[in-house]
Amino acid sequence: MDNNTLIAIAVAVIVVAAIIFLVARQRRTAKLRGQFGPEYERTVDEIGGRRKAELELQNRAKRVQTFQLQPLRAGDRERYGLRWTSVQGEFVDNPQGAVTHADELLGEVMAARGYPTGDFEQQASDLSVDHPVFVQNYRAAHDIAARHARGEASTEDLRQAMIHYRSLFDELVHEPDTAITAKAS
Repeated sequence: MDNNTLIAIAVAVIVVAAIIFLVARQRRTAKLRGQFGPEYERTVDEIGGRRKAELELQNRAKRVQTFQLQPLRAGDRERYGLRWTSVQGEFVDNPQGAVTHADELLGEVMAARGYPTGDFEQQASDLSVDHPVFVQNYRAAHDIAARHARGEASTEDLRQAMIHYRSLFDELVHEPDTAITAKAS
């Protein structure tokens, strides 16, 4: 073979490899966007780049795969539901306390489901793998609670925090057994 033929083959191989790489990257991006929904764009904005954000999201998914997530038993769902009703009732006389208790109850539900608890950002990251839409509500509620602690949130803001907490609470308490089983597979 002459040099021109070798160069043409080398260029063709490089072009094919580049196309395969680009297609694989597009598929990975599409998969992560589909899995993480709005959390994908939030992470890209927060981290400041798609490549780093995608690595972060992949690492989150790997971390959550190591958890022993489980649905709540029927009795636990009922017990947590009654406690949530009590926390909501508390809001009338003590909005600040109700928001605090809602956050605490949500932490208990997460722990009962198998999520590690402690650092808020880690909890939110872990939840974003399987509950990307609802974790936005969790972050919003947490932000309102933090603003309230600084004296910057109104009673209406606290009401919004309760609504945000409720959406994630309902998602975690009432997630069907089949959804968790499917994720474990």
